[in-house]
Amino acid sequence: EQLVESGGGLVQPGESLRLSCVISGFTVEFKSVGWFRQVPGKERRAVSCLSRGGGARETRVTADSVEGRFTISRDDATNTVYLDMNFLRREDTAVYYCAASISSLRAACAESTKYNFWGRGTQVTVSS
Repeated sequence: EQLVESGGGLVQPGESLRLSCVISGFTVEFKSVGWFRQVPGKERRAVSCLSRGGGARETRVTADSVEGRFTISRDDATNTVYLDMNFLRREDTAVYYCAASISSLRAACAESTKYNFWGRGTQVTVSS
């Protein structure tokens, strides 16, 4: 049972990256998934998340700092969650973590304390 992130690296400002998170070994459905990021000395913060359930449309929450630049998506066929990051800025430098919850968190999917399962993270560095 694990979540494994990949796709991080060193890029220049303005460039793009796609992060992937493969979820494997679980027999439950994760109704909520999210991407969070953390820099040294600061708390882990939400980047973007998706939540489904209850017959309602899927809920999507995106941090203001990445709105219009980052897009989260999921592929149920491959149990993979993606984060497409465009127009990267130096301030996007962080370790990015994938998280999953069996609960339908809806707007609360942006709260890191709501998640039971986490990946180990992938480093994204934006520098010229």
